[in-house]
Amino acid sequence: MGIWSCLGTSIEEVKDSLFNGKSGIGIEEIRKGYGYQSALTGIVKKPVLKGLIDRHLRRGLSEEAEYAFMASLDAFKMAGVDQAYLDANECGCIFGNDSSAKPVIEAHKIMDEKHDTELLGQSYIFQAMNSTVTMNMSTIFRLKGVNFTVSAACASGSHSIGLAYMLIKQGLQDMVLCGGAQETNYYSMASFDAIGAFSKNEENPQKASRPFDRNRDGLVPSGGAAALVLEDYDHAVARGANIIAEVVGYGFSSNGTAVISQPSDEGCVRAMQRAMNDAGIKAGDVDYINAHATGTRQGDMYEAMAIDKLFRGEHALVSSTKGMTGHECWMAGASEVIYSIIMMQNSFVARNLNLEEPDDCAQHLNLPKETVEAEINTVLSNSFGFGGTNSALVIKKLI
Repeated sequence: MGIWSCLGTSIEEVKDSLFNGKSGIGIEEIRKGYGYQSALTGIVKKPVLKGLIDRHLRRGLSEEAEYAFMASLDAFKMAGVDQAYLDANECGCIFGNDSSAKPVIEAHKIMDEKHDTELLGQSYIFQAMNSTVTMNMSTIFRLKGVNFTVSAACASGSHSIGLAYMLIKQGLQDMVLCGGAQETNYYSMASFDAIGAFSKNEENPQKASRPFDRNRDGLVPSGGAAALVLEDYDHAVARGANIIAEVVGYGFSSNGTAVISQPSDEGCVRAMQRAMNDAGIKAGDVDYINAHATGTRQGDMYEAMAIDKLFRGEHALVSSTKGMTGHECWMAGASEVIYSIIMMQNSFVARNLNLEEPDDCAQHLNLPKETVEAEINTVLSNSFGFGGTNSALVIKKLI
């Protein structure tokens, strides 16, 4: 696995942030001048690609594809997969990505001013498509397997892992590079700001993201990229791979409601139950739930109700890492699997940062306010998105 986020750009950096409750949220002043109500955002380091990748390949990379390249580079390295292996074997590529705003807006500005398509050059088309990440990763690493993008709102990254898992389970692929990516530029989030989705606690940015807290006032946008190399177990053993965890269950659902932005506890329950059924486990087998909870009033409430229905009286610890990261959107379902695996490997559960007084619906959830050292063998990771798309994954430690 590889990660490029506001918590760090290496597994070790991210582990330290998670364990110590370090927030990656700050202020980007340009957002105010652009017209945002809130300038809060996750602060993600810009990759330096010169020397890592040829100039002609760099031209086709959108911001989120740059993040994805860095994460994928680390994921392949950890998996012990080099370019010679990829040239000789088939590896697929599935990423979650549901927007690429910056190149679209920049191209529009040129057209609006110059009225000449020839001035756009050849790079904008490869940066502007939702499939910008998979088309670039498959080209750069010369991948030969399945190649497509999952566009499923804030469940995109999770669904990408679930679909890779299903393809491998069905014997259609031995190895798939999968994950999620999210642009962080100020062009990309204006429409979210328009509907009042963002926290306005700009006085104290690192306390702005408050999942499950009674006084939460909205999410904080963030982004980056997360990449995982999924592989058939026997195939991994045969090539001597260092196996760090196992995907054992994938669940999905649609809310079936008549309002596009309306969450549903029933939809969440169906996805979680399907994932546990697929994994052959019960609620009592789950040690940790990485909640989707973004810090919005309704979203956290309905997820808390869903978790309570399935897990009241059970021992599972529940936390939302979005208190530290903000909402990484299309990337979140993949990054949160990585955060969960890091906790699993290092025997701790990250705190619910900024949780002071749980909301009424979350009163019965086992929500740690401080980092808890605990043996984590089975994780349930939730991801839910606009339009009622729900995804849940069960990850187990390989014992």
